[in-house]
Amino acid sequence: MGASVWGYLPDSGYRAGTVLVGFSVEAVDGSIGKVDKHSDEVDSAHLVVDTEPWILGRRVVLLAGTVTGIDQQEKKVYVGRTKEEIKGAPDFESAGYESGADHLHQVGVYFGGFPLV
Repeated sequence: MGASVWGYLPDSGYRAGTVLVGFSVEAVDGSIGKVDKHSDEVDSAHLVVDTEPWILGRRVVLLAGTVTGIDQQEKKVYVGRTKEEIKGAPDFESAGYESGADHLHQVGVYFGGFPLV
């Protein structure tokens, strides 16, 4: 996957400036929650997903490169990961997301094997 984990795939349907907050998020095997926050910064684009009601009180970060499709009409984001893979991702709050780069590094290694550059 390389550096693409930090950017939207060309065929994902993402357009710069698109607001994804509030969109439902679908893993390959079912719904996982809604987009709570979104960043489309170059080389660190990602989504923060509130997994409630699937996992109560938990939010996870998904790299833009995991997004396989965006349906603007249905307000859905599709990701190419299973629920189990997402469940095992570093936790948004407990990983100290507010410190920024450290947490994104952990997420990059978890999902793509590549740290934030």
